[in-house]
Amino acid sequence: MKFDTRAVHVGEEPNFAPGGTGDVVMPIHLASTFARARIDEPTAGYEYSRSGNPTRDGLERRLAALEDGRHGLAFASGLAAETAVVLSLLRPGDHVVLFDDLYGGSRRLFTKVFSEQWGLSITFVDARDPENVAKAMRPETRMIWLETPTNPLLKLCDIEAICDLAQRKNCLVAVDNTFMTPAFQRPLSLGADLVVHSTTKYLNGHSDSVGGAVIVNDDDLHERLRFHQNAAGAVLSPFDSFLVLRGLKTLGVRMRAHQDSAARIAAWLSERSEVSGVIYPGLDSHPQHDLAARQMSGFGGMVSFELEGGLTAARVVLESLEIFALAESLGGVESLVESPALMTHASVPAQARLDIGLADGLVRLSVGIEDPEDLLADLDQALKKIHT
Repeated sequence: MKFDTRAVHVGEEPNFAPGGTGDVVMPIHLASTFARARIDEPTAGYEYSRSGNPTRDGLERRLAALEDGRHGLAFASGLAAETAVVLSLLRPGDHVVLFDDLYGGSRRLFTKVFSEQWGLSITFVDARDPENVAKAMRPETRMIWLETPTNPLLKLCDIEAICDLAQRKNCLVAVDNTFMTPAFQRPLSLGADLVVHSTTKYLNGHSDSVGGAVIVNDDDLHERLRFHQNAAGAVLSPFDSFLVLRGLKTLGVRMRAHQDSAARIAAWLSERSEVSGVIYPGLDSHPQHDLAARQMSGFGGMVSFELEGGLTAARVVLESLEIFALAESLGGVESLVESPALMTHASVPAQARLDIGLADGLVRLSVGIEDPEDLLADLDQALKKIHT
């Protein structure tokens, strides 16, 4: 099946077995526990919803199918998914190489929890050059953690090249694919061992669910992650699983709409005198545009830009927008805008932000699926406020 067909049908096939009702939509199985007829035979394999739930199982099957993976696991949040990866597969004293431009919550988790409290050794590098990753690796390096494109600077790394060097060192590669989604990028097909998502974002797509996911091909990795999921208990609820299943049905359609409007807005911003720079992988001006075109099948709906007037101008623009909601998160059908320095990346030390090129005046757009003419008009009136 093609991608859009899998997005609609996998994990949600009508049940025509005896007792089945042929539901076209997966029911929300709210039961916390499942009765059994025989003491040693769980009914249909289900015994307790933390250990397994039919609605969550349907979602996990679809997640795996869309990422070209064998196994999917759904968690209570993206950070819960990241925690499961680290606690399942790594030990104190292990070393992890991380892209230096990460979502602020991920950076906080690795630095303040895994490193300072748990004993993980970490090194941040500019992974745009695979050689930087290679130089940072040690005998005790067990994992490379990547975002591509990164949040919020939309830097890319060559997944295949980094996976090649990791394989030679017997090291795992985890890729956060939240920004591109499997509609536009499939890291497992490029050699990655694990794909991580905040399902809160594009996969759900409607800003009404918080969740996370991990997708793998390796059976052993899956068993270790599944054990941790059950033992630690940060599972996605049946209702949230239903919401993400619903959202995934339109993922391909939505991503194409996000991209079309984002590309148009990025080109328009590039012509504005108030804007000193626009970051969008689909622009020829993006320094890694060729890699983006080779590695991804689309360029996504995220646009970042820097204003000539810095943080002062950013405050004016962000607080003047009317259709773009001033809010954290991304990937919903509605357009959002934020200041990474003051919002999503405020937990990152100021010097660390500057070191990776995250200026205080940077603005991040999550372009929704509204009519692009309305979005451009909104940006136009907000930018004009800088001069008043």
